[in-house]
Amino acid sequence: MSEEKEHIQFELTEALVEQVEQLIEQQDNKELKILLNEYHYADVAEILDELNLDEATYIIKLLDSETTSDVLMELDEDNREKILENLSIKEIAEEIEELDTDDAADIINELPEDRRQAVISNIEDEEHQAEIRELLAYDEDTAGGLMAKELVKVYETWTVAGCLRRIRGQAKDVTRVHSIYVVTKEEKLIGRLSLKDLITAKNEQKIADIAKDNVDFVNVNDDVEDVARVMSKYDLEAIPVVDDNQILLGRITIDDIVDVMKEEAEKDYQLAAGISQDVEADDSIWQLTRARIPWLFLGLIGGVGAFLIMEGFHEAFSKYAILFFFTPLIAAMAGNVGVQSSAIIVQGLANDDIKGSINSRLMKEMLLAALNGIILAIFLFLFVWVSQQDAKTAFAISISLVVVIIVAGLIGTFVPLFLDKRGIDPAIATGPFITTSNDIFGILIYFTIAKLILGI
Repeated sequence: MSEEKEHIQFELTEALVEQVEQLIEQQDNKELKILLNEYHYADVAEILDELNLDEATYIIKLLDSETTSDVLMELDEDNREKILENLSIKEIAEEIEELDTDDAADIINELPEDRRQAVISNIEDEEHQAEIRELLAYDEDTAGGLMAKELVKVYETWTVAGCLRRIRGQAKDVTRVHSIYVVTKEEKLIGRLSLKDLITAKNEQKIADIAKDNVDFVNVNDDVEDVARVMSKYDLEAIPVVDDNQILLGRITIDDIVDVMKEEAEKDYQLAAGISQDVEADDSIWQLTRARIPWLFLGLIGGVGAFLIMEGFHEAFSKYAILFFFTPLIAAMAGNVGVQSSAIIVQGLANDDIKGSINSRLMKEMLLAALNGIILAIFLFLFVWVSQQDAKTAFAISISLVVVIIVAGLIGTFVPLFLDKRGIDPAIATGPFITTSNDIFGILIYFTIAKLILGI
């Protein structure tokens, strides 16, 4: 059975975990190695996540570093941190020796400050050590912090025959060769080669004659979200990274970008749910409370604000008690419309699909909200008129609904655009912030319009 089939068909079962635990308890290392070697390293990581710390550490120390280095990268971050604490400086360095530079830098970044330099100093491969130090100098949210140093590059002056000989040594250190990058003698990126172009060219041809000069690249200081947008737009499996002088520094592969997109999606989802910090279900109660309480407090303030507004219209309640019973409907519609509008804008900003001026976007949203509001208001008018036999009250409630929906749509559109212009994550506008603000504005608009129409 191929590794791919094993990976696809893998299913973590309680029986498998128990089998691993029994082999560890019996210290049957031979059978344990045979069992775990049947699985993909991502599957082994899934097994380790189910074991206790001592058992997981036992397996990491048992298997060869070539395998366990990949397993470490697939582990849950919290579990990986605990396992690394149980490994010596030398053991960590041996694991890092087997990793690509970008993954190695990520692991070292997770270590306490006092262990980082010690681990780096214990890496025997001096070139690998120097490249890791270089990557650690970049901000982790930039292309430099995401790139790997492993790549295949050739010089424009080489011949095809000489190039084929030389790239064999480079390719050994590269997990997957997506492109061959062409540089000048000053290491400036000027083009790329496909393997097909290289192996079909004549031996005596110069690399400069067969290279393609339309190579996409990113700057080492570019934000990782910008890198993700470029790679997504052009369907790239890898992209070279250069400095301000066009010097080739490394490359970023699609697997790293997928991780970035996943992290951003998780962060945006938490912001939309009203969680202001990066937390996980297994975090402490205090950490979860700190992440949730700011937005819950905002919701409390919004509720108090709504109460004060409604208290100011107590005369309207005394004469038209029916208005009170439609307050939740108005508030809910305001919140829903605001979240819908902001979600579309935030998604468009994330995908770089928002074009044109803010005014044109607001005008479009106002027309859309007005159309939706009129359709819903007609239904609501008929319902109130039939149930209450009061056309004037039905008209007041329906007109209020139209205006509330329009205002909520405008707020839901404007706020994320405004936040994005100010460099603030617009995902914050899809959560309790937009819901609470629209609830308050909705209730205020509702009673104000009803009071005017009903002459209270």
